[in-house]
Amino acid sequence: MTLRKSKGKEAKRRMFDVLRGLISKVSADYVDIRYEKMSETKIVLNNREIFQLGTNTGDGFVVRILKNGGFSSVAFTRIEDAEKALKICLENAELISKNSKKKVRLAEVEVVKDTFIPNLKEDPRAVSIDEKLELLMHYNEIPLKFENITTNMQYTEVVREKYFVSSEGTEIREDLITTGIRGMLISRDGSLVQNVRVGIGGSDGFYRLRNREEEFEKKTKIVLDLLKAEPVIGGVYNVILNPDMTGVFTHEAFGHFSEADLIEDNPSMRERMKIGAKLGNDILTIIDDPTIPNQLGFYKYDDEGVRARRTYLLKDGVLVGRLHSRRTAAEFGEPVTGHCVAEDYRYPPIVRMGNIFIEPKDKSFEELLELLGDGLYILDAKGGQTSGENFTFGAQYAFEVKNGKIGKLLRDINISGNLYKTLMDIVAIGKDFELSEVGGCGKGQLNIRSCHGGPHILVKNVVIGGVK
Repeated sequence: MTLRKSKGKEAKRRMFDVLRGLISKVSADYVDIRYEKMSETKIVLNNREIFQLGTNTGDGFVVRILKNGGFSSVAFTRIEDAEKALKICLENAELISKNSKKKVRLAEVEVVKDTFIPNLKEDPRAVSIDEKLELLMHYNEIPLKFENITTNMQYTEVVREKYFVSSEGTEIREDLITTGIRGMLISRDGSLVQNVRVGIGGSDGFYRLRNREEEFEKKTKIVLDLLKAEPVIGGVYNVILNPDMTGVFTHEAFGHFSEADLIEDNPSMRERMKIGAKLGNDILTIIDDPTIPNQLGFYKYDDEGVRARRTYLLKDGVLVGRLHSRRTAAEFGEPVTGHCVAEDYRYPPIVRMGNIFIEPKDKSFEELLELLGDGLYILDAKGGQTSGENFTFGAQYAFEVKNGKIGKLLRDINISGNLYKTLMDIVAIGKDFELSEVGGCGKGQLNIRSCHGGPHILVKNVVIGGVK
């Protein structure tokens, strides 16, 4: 055994001893405590200027206490404040219990003792900040060779070392390590301005960021070509969505309604999203799976110490599951799924998506084009919003399709629709599959690890905003 491994094991043992000791001081129905040490490295370039370069570190604790149906959490950063935090958390739980008719219950889960340290192909912590900057500047220079392009590019690296202990006996140490490069390319021709986004990354090491010039060259060509492209003519179209657009629709329009905490206090939504409800076309299956290795949304255990698992949400068009915390699983009387996640040590966990996607089927891309005939091929998301069951998303670009052949490039693409109608209007699904390398979700807490994707899909009767 190396000295480093020996020290690592000793540090882990000491931390578990500390957390167990804190829990033992609380008389309650349930207690858990999470300690986390986080490091975030960020490099930001505005064109060729370094706007930001540095590493921030921090650590802290979150304790949760359940007492007589009252559930409370408190975050703190100094071990010296632990007893005070525990006292406040317990008092808050008791206060909630006395003043709330709805008592919290937690679904039963297996007791786990485990350590998971990812086996990275290239640990970003072993790569110098100089080399990270050099790689970012190298990719940034690809679009900046053109005078009418400006850029905003950033490298982000997040390392989270987590410890979790519960009064039920669960003890987990897990590390989450994410690296990525993302940016925006902006082209100008007089008053016409166009932009596209580019992003690479994942949770399996720095190697994923190397030798990716092709991604930046592709997006550079597109943002230049968009200056010569025609704006799309508004109307109702049959369309093919590429995997990124498929994923954004799945995440934003459907995925959030699958998060149990978002619908539990909304009677109409609970009725609409009732298990067994027919929501989509027979060919449509939607899954969330945080256990897919190397992906942005990968983790082994959530922040309640529950093992992550592949969860079918929609199967053959029928709602068969939803994403849960222990609390919501008990509330709905449904299985836990391991989807209760916190952004970092400052927050208690909430229900979040991991890797959400539409399951691929049997159509080749050429077959989808043939089935489409005339319509649009829409690529790469560009922001959007939802309002209840209605959505509006932007796309970075599209191509006109005539007689099953891809034609001219189009710009200024916005799609809108109703979730439930669109789920029924997905009429063909590709056999390809791709998950996004960059992602994120702003529900409650910013979460950079949320991931989406899927195959190409053919959707009929999509409303496209544009010129008349």
